Amino acid sequence: MTATHRPTADELAAAQDTTIPDVAGPGLRVLFCGINPGLWSGATGHHFARPGNRFWPALHRSGFTPRQLRSEEQQELPALGLGITNVVARTTAKASELTAEEYRAGGEALVRRVLRLRPRALAVLGIGAYRAAFARPRAAVGPQPDPIGDTLVWLLPNPSGLNAHYTLDGIAAEFARLREAVGD
Repeated sequence: MTATHRPTADELAAAQDTTIPDVAGPGLRVLFCGINPGLWSGATGHHFARPGNRFWPALHRSGFTPRQLRSEEQQELPALGLGITNVVARTTAKASELTAEEYRAGGEALVRRVLRLRPRALAVLGIGAYRAAFARPRAAVGPQPDPIGDTLVWLLPNPSGLNAHYTLDGIAAEFARLREAVGD
């Protein structure tokens, strides 16, 4: 699909319960972890692909990327020491469709992935997802007290356009705090 392709209603429906590959490899500076891919991402095969998602602008405004990348340029991230994965791999229209068991199993799989890939930091994008996946009901944005192996765990706001608690500038500021903590 091209950069300008807007999935049709049929393509979005067909994307339900599919998966998209991680953009990851060993030794990254930061492995960003979404809650789960939405239908738009499932239909395009690109993470944070839905128009209005603030991941890509926040990534650039925080200084992680030299220019604002588009979702279809996600394969450029590893060269910058960055990657993307998800707590739950299954695509859904809304994160509320995920079960507690999916979050728990996703958290366990994420720990195994982090121990294998050994990024400097794991950045989980979504407070509720982190709390559910790791049984940390009081977790707040910022560094978490328990690393995974040698990997720092950092909680960031969900960049979805539906997250009214944070503006783009607020999300970018939290991304920048993480970037300063992990260095170049």
